[in-house]
Amino acid sequence: MDTGNTGFMMICTALVFIMTPGLAFFYGGLVRRKNVVNTMMACVSIMGLSVIMWTLFGYSLAFGGNHGGIIGDFRWAALNGVGWEPGPYSDSIPHLVYAAFQMMFAMITPALITGAVVGRMKFKALFAFIALWSVIVYYPMAHMVWGQGGFLASIGSVDFAGGNVVHISSGVSALVLAIYLGRRKGYEKTSYRIHNIPFVALGAALLWFGWYGFNAGSALAADGLAAHAFMTTSISAAAALLMWMLLDTVKDGKPTLVGACTGLVVGLVAITPGAGFVPIWASFIIGALVSPICYFMMNFIKHKLKIDDALDAFGCHGIGGIWGGIATGLFGQSSINSVAQWDGLVFGETRLFVAQIISILVTIAVAVAGTLICIGIIRIFTKLRVDQKDEMIGMDVTQHGESAYPSFNGLDS
Repeated sequence: MDTGNTGFMMICTALVFIMTPGLAFFYGGLVRRKNVVNTMMACVSIMGLSVIMWTLFGYSLAFGGNHGGIIGDFRWAALNGVGWEPGPYSDSIPHLVYAAFQMMFAMITPALITGAVVGRMKFKALFAFIALWSVIVYYPMAHMVWGQGGFLASIGSVDFAGGNVVHISSGVSALVLAIYLGRRKGYEKTSYRIHNIPFVALGAALLWFGWYGFNAGSALAADGLAAHAFMTTSISAAAALLMWMLLDTVKDGKPTLVGACTGLVVGLVAITPGAGFVPIWASFIIGALVSPICYFMMNFIKHKLKIDDALDAFGCHGIGGIWGGIATGLFGQSSINSVAQWDGLVFGETRLFVAQIISILVTIAVAVAGTLICIGIIRIFTKLRVDQKDEMIGMDVTQHGESAYPSFNGLDS
């Protein structure tokens, strides 16, 4: 047991927690005035739901035991047997601290999905979807990547802080759910104006702040690897931010604050799987390339495919996570982190790259199948989409009986 590592990991756990309120501000600022409460409430409700589910059975299913490399069991249900002593995943911090750290990942991940469905999905249907999705998609993915005996770990793929587990799984599920729900009323005719850009900037700042816990904390110790992940995280976010500003300037003649915030977020997404595997110089490349990749995909999805991924959950997290996983296969080095069994493709080896591609394809398949199963179950009990009248009035009033701006009496179509 190491008190320094324990203190560091508890701070990182708190940092990852602040990402979910940060996401609530980020998403809440991007939507229309009449839907901001509903959008933020989706994240806030998950803060409660995820903790209860994780402590009762989620942690045990994800990290307790192993069944076919896919899922754990109930040996640690209600955190029975998870105490102050070190557990199987770290010999320098209490098992309870590791469980708490992972709990915050189980909180932020399903919250990312909510950005794709704002303005049209019933709150009770979304709440049920998140509960089912956590069991059917997230817990198995966490086990396959990080659990003892996990399938994706066994084939040699690596994921430092959640490229597969967090970003690809949530991004792909968000896309499937958005396609099923269909586009918002007047999608091709209405201008969906961002109602509060300062909220977006605040949310992005909290996300970047929390991401240091997300990535550096995944070293599970206050050591050189944590410092390495901290720095690659900083560089990738900064490079992506500047690149998005450049893209905005080239396309529209001026940079935007929303664009800069979007850029830094996709930079953070892209470095997540490789933060503790790729050399410092590679983080410049990973961040600089993710912005044009995501920029193109967001426009392609919305304008060409006409899919209403309202806040670009797939465009940011799905695409950014896929690029990050590929980049880890390109630039990963076993000398940086021995968890990687081989070096990446640019260093002349192919096995890590192949393993990364396989892991990405498996994650996509699990997310698509799991999301369709969740939709099928929820449809038995309730419609997923609100009525047109409720959509026009706004989700805040119809779903929660609240208004973020009760003194506002103007039009908000």
